[in-house]
Amino acid sequence: MPLDPPHLDDRSFQDIVDETKRLIPRFTPEWTNHNVADPGVALIELFAWMSEMVLFRVNQVPDRMYVHFLNLVGIEPFPPSVAHVDLTFWLSAPAERPVRVPLGTQVATVGDEPVVFSTSVESLVAPPELVAAQAATGTGQTHDVWEDITVPGAAALCFPSEPVATDDALYLGTRGSLAGYAVRLDLAARAEGIGVDPRNPPLAWEVWDGEAWVACQVESDGTGGLNKSGSVVLLVPQRHEPLLLGGVLAHWLRVRLTRPQPGQPTFQASPRISSASLQAVGVTVPAEHATTVPAELLGRSTGSPGQVFAVSVAPVAERRGEEGVLVVDRGRTEHWQEVPDFAASGPGDRHVVWDSTTGEVRFGPAVRHPDGIVRQHGAVPPDGAEVRVSAYRTGGGARGNVGARTLVALRSGLPFVASVSNARAASGGVDAESVEEAKLRGPLTLRTGQRAVTASDFEAITRQASVEVARARCLPATASGSSVVRVLVVPALRTDPRTHRIDDFALSSELFDAVADALDARRMVGVPVEVGTPYYQGVSVAALVRSLPGRPAAMVRQRISDALTRFIHPLTGGPDGGGWPFDAQLTATAAAQVVEGVDGVLAVDELQLFEYDLRTGRRIGGGRESIALSDNALFLSADHRVVVR
Repeated sequence: MPLDPPHLDDRSFQDIVDETKRLIPRFTPEWTNHNVADPGVALIELFAWMSEMVLFRVNQVPDRMYVHFLNLVGIEPFPPSVAHVDLTFWLSAPAERPVRVPLGTQVATVGDEPVVFSTSVESLVAPPELVAAQAATGTGQTHDVWEDITVPGAAALCFPSEPVATDDALYLGTRGSLAGYAVRLDLAARAEGIGVDPRNPPLAWEVWDGEAWVACQVESDGTGGLNKSGSVVLLVPQRHEPLLLGGVLAHWLRVRLTRPQPGQPTFQASPRISSASLQAVGVTVPAEHATTVPAELLGRSTGSPGQVFAVSVAPVAERRGEEGVLVVDRGRTEHWQEVPDFAASGPGDRHVVWDSTTGEVRFGPAVRHPDGIVRQHGAVPPDGAEVRVSAYRTGGGARGNVGARTLVALRSGLPFVASVSNARAASGGVDAESVEEAKLRGPLTLRTGQRAVTASDFEAITRQASVEVARARCLPATASGSSVVRVLVVPALRTDPRTHRIDDFALSSELFDAVADALDARRMVGVPVEVGTPYYQGVSVAALVRSLPGRPAAMVRQRISDALTRFIHPLTGGPDGGGWPFDAQLTATAAAQVVEGVDGVLAVDELQLFEYDLRTGRRIGGGRESIALSDNALFLSADHRVVVR
């Protein structure tokens, strides 16, 4: 149990008034009227009120000392984190020559207080070249159909199985990588026999990223699911690697026939493609909620230890590449290494601490040790040397988590670029940690000692590794049934829970690396650690509900589905709304209570729970009264079936 901070003076207003009245007979015995109507008593109460305010401020001293103690042990508030997003620059016409988007290109939202993002890399889009085409069955048999789509009068079957089968695919190979491209695929296609719903075809457009097939985002499909001639506009992911397929090495783009969802019509016969051409119509570039500040001269060194300089703009985004502190002495420029503190710095180490929150640049102090010797921790710039910083970035905060399709204002003209937009919402922006939040985190940090020993240590270090970590669960070696410590990570998703799918909970490579590096630096020697995600158990609820008179059934049905989706969710679910607890089973009674609390519901006549395969989109087994979780699993809402009468 935590210790209560002491009150240096715990007297209240009434205590001071009573104490003063007791002193009246000793000092002024002639004053006999002590009623509240007496002017003297009114003055006593006035001064007691003023004294109480002074005591309140005095009692804040323990809190101030607590904050100073946290500073002494190195607990400082986290700086704001920068939001990230992918920006798609749409060309005014298909690329006929390479088009460049420079590093630092600024794009903003529209409004009185625009949010500005800057591209974090330089990108180039060049005209793509189709060189191969393959049709493959779901079992892996391939057929070269290049001549069928290039020779006039011929046509290629997209899905060669008879009848068509799930995972049949048409592969189109390019000479170079399409990574980050927005491409327009012009197809001369026709459907054979009964086709699919043009608005909801069971198709997946994918590219090979070197390890697996990853989905492309379909911006538009003018072919109606390969039912007619038209164009398909795709946003290709940032990785697109070559693959040897059917004896041809190329960068492959494929359209694959997927398993249809319940009620979704599929192909009865394979569509035919008589021609295909590929053009680049844009490029997707990573960007961040930050602006670049030019290089600055901070001042000149005096040659004394512990010097502090400050940049003109704060907070400062996390440094990258060549960003850092420069010392210029006698015409020679040296880049000094940034370190978190000077604990391990020797007198000759060119180390510097750059505080991201305040923007202060600090050089090593001289510390007197118990043996009387003064030791220098970190080198000191020579007297008269210039202290500079390279161009750096500033920004960050939750304000940068803008919605999809909001970054549309290009702040500088780019040749051959007509417009810009963000297909998905920005994420990762977090405000700077407040003092109160740092005070809560401080004891947790001190308890772990920055070493991963217990399960709670692993979980605390994982949560601190990145703002993109929402929840963490550690399965010790004995609990996981192996000699490996498993750490399960649930990423933070800041979009509407109703839109979340199982693939949204996959760990990005950046988040995986951040967590793995943090745990690797703090784990005990010889303890292997495995970082992964929980197993997401799909749950489908079937409910028969009666609504209040006059309430539209469609409205009540939608409210019930939304409430169940939020309740059975890794981030917003559970009784407290903080995410479904690990190891907690779901019961029909708990789900019925959620449904009964929905506005417009009169009664729940029947409710059952079904396990649901989130990959195949099918229920598993029959209805149940409860579903239990394994220690490495979490629930995720699936397709709920609600009947309102």
